[in-house]
Amino acid sequence: MKKIRILFQGDSITDAGRDKRNYFNLGNGYPKYAAENIKKAYPDADFEFINLGISGNRTDQLFDRLYPDAISLEPDIISILIGVNDVWHRHAAGKIMTTDEQFELNLRTILKELRAKTNAKIMILVPFVLDYDDEMRQHIREELPSVQRIAYKLAEEFADVCVPLDKLFSEALPSQPEPLHYSGDGVHPNANGAAFIGEHYAKYIAPIIDGLIK
Repeated sequence: MKKIRILFQGDSITDAGRDKRNYFNLGNGYPKYAAENIKKAYPDADFEFINLGISGNRTDQLFDRLYPDAISLEPDIISILIGVNDVWHRHAAGKIMTTDEQFELNLRTILKELRAKTNAKIMILVPFVLDYDDEMRQHIREELPSVQRIAYKLAEEFADVCVPLDKLFSEALPSQPEPLHYSGDGVHPNANGAAFIGEHYAKYIAPIIDGLIK
C-alpha cells in the first residue's frame, strides 16, 4: 500500500511549538491529535505526517513559501488553516493591512497553484476566534466573519473538504463548563481545543483517505 503523505499548513495554531529542525515533529497542537486519530482509524494504512505551520504567518507569507513548503513535497493531502493573522496584524504594532480583497486574492492564488502543480487533495479549515475579553480579540471577532466567508467560498471552489471550525466550536462551547474550555486566549487552542480540532479533522478527512486507499 502506498504511503499517504499528509501536510499540515498554517500559522501558530498549526505550528503549536513544533521542532522546526524536523518537519515530522507535529508539535503539541491539533496536528498531533489529528495524526493519532487517523492512525487509530486506519491501523493498516501507512501515513507520513508533516507539519510546516509557522507562527505569525499570514496568507502572503504562506504564498511566499508555497513551493518549498508544499508543492515540492508532493503531499497526497494538504490542509490549510490560516486567516487570523491577516486580521490580527491590521491592529498589531507595525500594522500590516491585509484587506479582505487581498486575503481572497492570496488564498485563491495559493489554491490555484496547488491545483495546478500538485495532485494533492485539499482541506480548508475555517479560522475561528473564541471567547476572550480584550480589545484585540474584539477586533478579530468583528472582522473575522468576512474572512471566514471568503474561506467558505474558496473551499467550495477549490477544496475537497472544508472543516467548519467556527461552527463546530460554536455548537460545542455551550455544553462546556466554562468559556475558556478550548482556549485560554481565544485564539490558540489549549489541549482541549487541539484535541477537539484533531478529532474533527480525522472525521472530515476520512472520505479522502478512503478514496486514496481503495
